[in-house]
Amino acid sequence: MLRFSLLTLLVLLGSGLTLRVTSHEESGEWSCESNSEIQVLADFAPGVITLDGHADDWKDIDGFDFSLLPALDPHEDHEYKDGKMTVKAVHDGNDVFFLLQVDGDYAYTKGDNSKCPSVALMFQIGDDATYHNMGGCKEPRDSCTNKTCKGHEVDIMHFSIGNAIPGRLYGGNPIDNRDGNGGDRFGHLVDVYAWNPHCRYLDGMGPSGNDSSAQNDWKGAWWHSSFTVHSGFVEDDSPFSTGGQKGTYYFEFSRPLRTMDRLQQDVQFTIGGSSKMSVALWYPVDGNPWSGSGHYTINCDWVSFDIASGGSKLTKSAKSSSSWDAASAFSLLFSVAAFCVAIFVAYQVSRPKNIPFTPMENL
Repeated sequence: MLRFSLLTLLVLLGSGLTLRVTSHEESGEWSCESNSEIQVLADFAPGVITLDGHADDWKDIDGFDFSLLPALDPHEDHEYKDGKMTVKAVHDGNDVFFLLQVDGDYAYTKGDNSKCPSVALMFQIGDDATYHNMGGCKEPRDSCTNKTCKGHEVDIMHFSIGNAIPGRLYGGNPIDNRDGNGGDRFGHLVDVYAWNPHCRYLDGMGPSGNDSSAQNDWKGAWWHSSFTVHSGFVEDDSPFSTGGQKGTYYFEFSRPLRTMDRLQQDVQFTIGGSSKMSVALWYPVDGNPWSGSGHYTINCDWVSFDIASGGSKLTKSAKSSSSWDAASAFSLLFSVAAFCVAIFVAYQVSRPKNIPFTPMENL
């Protein structure tokens, strides 16, 4: 299945350090029966979404449901037991927003990401980047570079919630962005790029050294429907709810359609255009910590991600407005004419009748 195993990415506080994560090895021959017609569509919906982990403002946004199968054993008998994942997306002309919604008993252990749910989004950057093998560059870890693996770049956003407070915003922040990398030392919502499972790095880091021009362009928050407090949590409220409670997890993210990336480490979205994406979920099934390769995915190949243009809606609105203006003008003209006729008739009716007096003797 998908070579999209993102092991827990540790944000290194020291400057100038390159992040590389050891990956699992896939066994057996790769095979995939993908549904090429599935897609995720981001409609134009400005001023609708507040990035807070809550799903109330998404209720009128259409979602796309996906079965979650183990990445390395995509058999239906091993499907994620709590149901499908719903993926929603919109954009406002500047930013794109995502909501991942999945049922699951509440599980949270502060400081231990592998005992908490985790999610990731992956996007194709390079034209030759495959879903399988996370970009598909055939170079080993000792020789993968932006030259030897050119064209195989993928963009990854990974959120592990072990240190993230529900409803609080994580991701790009002034401290890590000042250091010029895609890390997040506060909540582990990181911005990563890769050429294959053995060669993936925080934005701005790599085998050829670090580049201080990079940053984390993602922001996000999470929530669970079992929470009874809605005014806001703080760290001392951990674990925020009772373990094992039935409910739904919500993961909400946003990112600019276009970023300042000049290193080929971020996907660039275009209004009216199409990209390729995937989504993965890690979950501590039966309370057991998940491993990097023990994740579920929405498909065994890329899923089309289309960003709708707002032009059609604006044009339709303009046409409707023009039609309304014409009808209104006609109605107004007719009303004025009718009013004038009514005044004339009333005047004629109420005007005094000057009938001359004729004496009887003159008859």
